[in-house]
Amino acid sequence: MSKLTKTVVDKAEPRDRQYTVWCGELKGFGVFVLPSGTRTYFVDYRNANNVRRRMKLGRHGQITAEQARTLAIQALAEVAKGNDPLEERNSTRKAISVKGLCELYIKELEEGRILGKGGRPKKASTKITDLGRINRHIIPLLGKKQVTHVTKADVTAMMKDIMAGKTRMSEKTKKLRGRSVVRGGIGAASRTVGLLGGIFTYARDELGIIEVNPAHGVRKPKDAVRKRRLNEDEYRTLGRILAKAAEDERYTRTVEIIRLIAMSGCRRGEIIAVQKSEIDTVGSAFRFEDTKEGQSVRPMGLPIVEYFDERNMDGDSLYVFPGERNPDRPFGSFPRHWEKIFAGTELADITAHVLRHSFASMANDLGFTEITIAALLGHATGSITSRYVHTLDAALVMAADTVSGYIHALLNGAELSHTHYALDRGSRKAALERFLTPRQDAPMQAEELDRLAA
Repeated sequence: MSKLTKTVVDKAEPRDRQYTVWCGELKGFGVFVLPSGTRTYFVDYRNANNVRRRMKLGRHGQITAEQARTLAIQALAEVAKGNDPLEERNSTRKAISVKGLCELYIKELEEGRILGKGGRPKKASTKITDLGRINRHIIPLLGKKQVTHVTKADVTAMMKDIMAGKTRMSEKTKKLRGRSVVRGGIGAASRTVGLLGGIFTYARDELGIIEVNPAHGVRKPKDAVRKRRLNEDEYRTLGRILAKAAEDERYTRTVEIIRLIAMSGCRRGEIIAVQKSEIDTVGSAFRFEDTKEGQSVRPMGLPIVEYFDERNMDGDSLYVFPGERNPDRPFGSFPRHWEKIFAGTELADITAHVLRHSFASMANDLGFTEITIAALLGHATGSITSRYVHTLDAALVMAADTVSGYIHALLNGAELSHTHYALDRGSRKAALERFLTPRQDAPMQAEELDRLAA
């Protein structure tokens, strides 16, 4: 066995089961290699009672092989003195409060060592959201309890308190209007329990404070707003509300953004902050550089292509919808405008996410498969399209055309029903063939063409 170095650890390929690579120079020093690819340094020793102990030192990448070696040498020196470094560390950590654990987690979060989706460090916007839930819900309700004393019942009680609005508050902010309201509720409760579960997983896997995660198995409430969707009549109502709002020049930009969200199924932030360089009307695609799923290529329906073709993209700002006061930042008045546009209307209960959910539901009504809908929405699990495809498949472009065109017609007041949408079999096949012509790198078999056109 050779000395355990960065090169040796990097070359240790993951297997079906966890295995160990030992250092040939320092007895007891090694690294675990997990099937996931995670590599964790440790030191193995026997304490004064001849009990074998194995103490984790840190993950490869978060600490170097040399730093881990130094920690191993220090631990073995303590063992030689008759001490048990793992027991001493556990005793100290087990006395930590939930607030203290949250502070350790926040430090790791801010340094980019807490990973989110796809094994990537959490995005800046996600960090802000996590910090808000920690400081406004978790610490006020559980902060004083010792981590080892927290039970599943405690987590459930915290969740119910958030649902009941116990942590509801109005706080000062640095924004122009000076205050924001923390409302709590079902959605906040469910998401906070999810975050707390992640914090306890960190305490278990990284710190070794607990063996069982008390947040696991807690029955979380379903967020009712995610079931809300628009039907055909409500889309026509939405069109009338937006047309009326557009009569006031102050709301023109917001109305355009809302229509784009409705016709694309994109997230609110993706449209508000879309940059000119991310618009590809020739390829019928959004090419987002930074979304919830990372880089994402999303098919763009024909009504949206026509909108961007006709829009004046001149100006120095990088953004399609620049801020009114600061063009170097995206448009910032959307939330306030949204409230004013929908206040007192039949659709006062909807959110931008309802428009995204409605787009997906409408695509399902029109007969598209789950994997196609996932690709339209940019879900990483639905299709490789979200990250890797540069030339979109003709079938996806056709799907985007169909769903966007249908919603566009409803917003403009057309009396349609998805059960007899205007694109019959022949015209849908013709549309597919039109898109296939310039895309020789993505051919489709004739029978697949017939199936999609059916």
